[in-house]
Amino acid sequence: MIMRAPQFERLFRIAASLDVDKDDLKRLSDFLGKKIYDLLVVAERNAKYNARDVIYEPDLPVTKGLQETIREFEQMDVAPELEPVLDHLAGLPPLDLEVSDDVRALLPKLAGALVVAAARVIRELDPDVKNPQTEHWERLERVFDLLL
Repeated sequence: MIMRAPQFERLFRIAASLDVDKDDLKRLSDFLGKKIYDLLVVAERNAKYNARDVIYEPDLPVTKGLQETIREFEQMDVAPELEPVLDHLAGLPPLDLEVSDDVRALLPKLAGALVVAAARVIRELDPDVKNPQTEHWERLERVFDLLL
């Protein structure tokens, strides 16, 4: 799991007043793993384009909105952990390039910001939802697949 259940539940409550449970944690963890990996794949392409053999923070395709969400996440006082993110990514296909220390350090904040963004997107897609169901998670994934 990329994030412990209490952190996950707290972020969803703070970001969008949504109640989630431990069953949602697996779904969120899979979602986060895919999206972080997607960002790293694009970052790898950017690094290769610039003739580098290491992925640096500027290679990540972090949009203005995601930058703002990272800043908001940092103010939410939820301590991100690096180890679970790296453990999850270790189970995905390896990248061709090394990831720099600055990118590694950013991964927990990126994961936290993606959780905040996911909660807010679910709320936008269904303003009346209290506890996201399968259809909410599926719609969230389709929206993020279009954008990231």
